[in-house]
Amino acid sequence: MEEKARESRNLLKVSDLEVSIHTDNGVVHAVRGVSFTLHHGETLAIVGESGCGKSVTFKSILGLLPETGRIDAGSVVLEGREIAGLPEKEMRQIRGRDISMIFQDPLTSLNPTMNIGDQIAEVLKLHRKNMIPAQRRQRVLELLYLAGIPNPQERYRQYPHQFSGGMRQRVMIAIALACDPKILIADEPTTALDVTIQAQILDLMKELQQKINTAIVIITHNLGVVASIANRLVVLYGGKVVEQGLLNEIFYEMRHPYTRGLLDSIPRLNVERRELSSIPGSPPDLMDPLPGCPFAARCASCMKVCGKYAPSFTAFSETHSAACWLYDPRMPRAGEAGEAANG
Repeated sequence: MEEKARESRNLLKVSDLEVSIHTDNGVVHAVRGVSFTLHHGETLAIVGESGCGKSVTFKSILGLLPETGRIDAGSVVLEGREIAGLPEKEMRQIRGRDISMIFQDPLTSLNPTMNIGDQIAEVLKLHRKNMIPAQRRQRVLELLYLAGIPNPQERYRQYPHQFSGGMRQRVMIAIALACDPKILIADEPTTALDVTIQAQILDLMKELQQKINTAIVIITHNLGVVASIANRLVVLYGGKVVEQGLLNEIFYEMRHPYTRGLLDSIPRLNVERRELSSIPGSPPDLMDPLPGCPFAARCASCMKVCGKYAPSFTAFSETHSAACWLYDPRMPRAGEAGEAANG
């Protein structure tokens, strides 16, 4: 009964997803066995360094991989329906209607030759075919107003180059929310914005979520953004999930050394520090990933087993788990791991 109740909460369930990108130099194993769930109305943050597989994971879910990319294994279930590997015609019905995505750079995502109103109306033409032009126009004006864009009647006729970076991001949010999707994926939505505009965009997303109960997935490397909006976190490294849990569990009871390194690198005003903390070394080569823990080469607590075998997940609560040999019950004494560093 409890398992059925948990399943009913799942809006999206991703299981053992594996994605590869085929290049002239070899195969990039971009996503390696990623699993997570998304619940109705929650905000889930996907966190990690650039190149860890965050964006590729969600582009694969939406069927937006490049021609050289493919899903090799795994399952993506949206409200009980398997959507991994669906034909393009069927994915077009899901994109924009059930799942929408806000991409990193709104200037390159918007069409410079079309006015803003027509670009928002395109989504309605595809998914709300019963709307007449007057109804579409009214809905576009409502969306512009909802996204906090002043003078929507005038802005409707303007072009992307006439908008500031923050306003272009608001347009992208209006496009994404045109059909009241069940899931809104925001890929680094505040990267190119100053801190004041960042706060406005995050407040807008939270406000809109409350109004239409959309589940939000925010993809970011900025843990400051995460702290202000997320309910749960999934930490990715080297194409794998290394830790996941509720916001407070990750921020105050983090277990994986990589998660600790990310949090330690955040500047703090209440701590006197001469140098910013950083994680030494470089991310793993995903063309030739090592068999063990992907973080082993950069981990101060690395043991011999870490480089040879991938760790299993250890659960610390119903919501918090980490894939690290330090906490594996098969290890005789996890406290001695530091002494066994580097074998």
